[in-house]
Amino acid sequence: MALTEKSRKWFVTTLLLGTFTMSISQSSLSTAYPTFMKYFNLPASTVAWLTTGFMLIMSVVMPLSPWLMDNFHFKPLYISLLINFVIGTLIIIFAPNFPIMMVGRLMEGFSVGVLFPSYQSIILEITPQSQRGTVMGTVGLVMGSALAVGPIISGVLLQVMNWQAIFGFFLVVLTVVFLLALKTVVSPLKIKSTKFDFVSVFMSLGIIGLLYFINEISHMTATSYVNWGILVVSLILLYLFVRRQLRMSQPLLHLDILSILNFDLGVALTSLSYMSLITVTIVMPLYYQQILGLTPLWSGLALVPAAALLSWLNRRSGRLADRIGFKPVIMVGFGLFIIGWLLLLICSGFKNIWIAVVCSMIIESGNAFAMMPATTLGANSLSNDLIPHGSSIIATFRQVLGSTAIVLATVVLGDRNFNGVFLTFLILEIIAMGLVFMIKDTQKAPIHA
Repeated sequence: MALTEKSRKWFVTTLLLGTFTMSISQSSLSTAYPTFMKYFNLPASTVAWLTTGFMLIMSVVMPLSPWLMDNFHFKPLYISLLINFVIGTLIIIFAPNFPIMMVGRLMEGFSVGVLFPSYQSIILEITPQSQRGTVMGTVGLVMGSALAVGPIISGVLLQVMNWQAIFGFFLVVLTVVFLLALKTVVSPLKIKSTKFDFVSVFMSLGIIGLLYFINEISHMTATSYVNWGILVVSLILLYLFVRRQLRMSQPLLHLDILSILNFDLGVALTSLSYMSLITVTIVMPLYYQQILGLTPLWSGLALVPAAALLSWLNRRSGRLADRIGFKPVIMVGFGLFIIGWLLLLICSGFKNIWIAVVCSMIIESGNAFAMMPATTLGANSLSNDLIPHGSSIIATFRQVLGSTAIVLATVVLGDRNFNGVFLTFLILEIIAMGLVFMIKDTQKAPIHA
């Protein structure tokens, strides 16, 4: 279906508004943990499953996204995901106990897990390649700002209302999105019926086991045999999953695209960029509170300048990538990462709030020049029919490595070892800069399935 420029903009706006709201749901609950603990009379480790379970279900359904897009028209698929999320949210609001609340939370996670790669695929496919940098810059604005805004919104709502108000906020916005979707969302792609591979889906459950193991590392000992067993079984399942995809004529996920250099680099660089972004949003509030003595409210507000700058830069970096190419823009991004982490390492001894805020702004600026340009670089190395598979692979890797970053930062931090965290991520981004130099400026025609 051909889209006019006006209808394409409304289409993209509706997708991004829905995605922004669902993205907030991913990051907003950490502020409310103490409230949930008191309300349900549960320990923090149990309440944390509201985020952990959400993340696990997200990760396991992401590889299903290409099959769903091949076999269902996008408009009914998108509206179904909105309805599923809304039902899950209603279950949470009226949940009489924590297990029922978890059911609603897993329903939310399912919708987000399918939507994240799907909406990026659609946007990439309906956008001319010469404009993809700009449009994906807007996508980066939505993802980055939602990650930072989520805890702020939940914190403000909890100051004046009960915890149900957080989910009430999601309901109000998604009702507006639903009404907009009925009018503006279309199904621009032809569907092609393909067989659903239950065996591959079962093998992909190894992703859940791997993420569970990663999240339990900080609590494990050498005798945590159950967790080690989960890791072994998960790795075996993932090995079988990869082998099956490479041998099938119509795989659930086209893993053969990992043989394309620029796509591989796009996957690695967007993941390394996301690792720094998510670490900053988690570690810096702790630094402000434990080292600088700020209150939780002010430690959250101290993240606002960096988030605002990230949002402002995203579209501009995308436009710049369209004009001068992706390699120099991505190089700027990882250069800013290196400068930001290095300054934090050098200047942390001054214990100055303004220096810390400026360093955070530099790091998040790096994300604006790195994450979405790297994602678009990878997508541009593929033909349109393979973009859903590429988006799904990128989203899954980003999710797994984002979780790894949180665990890595937590383990290294230990008892306030912030310099150890700053040094660790400085080294990671120096390695990433080495990968940037491997990007091919010119590519052959994209390959097809």
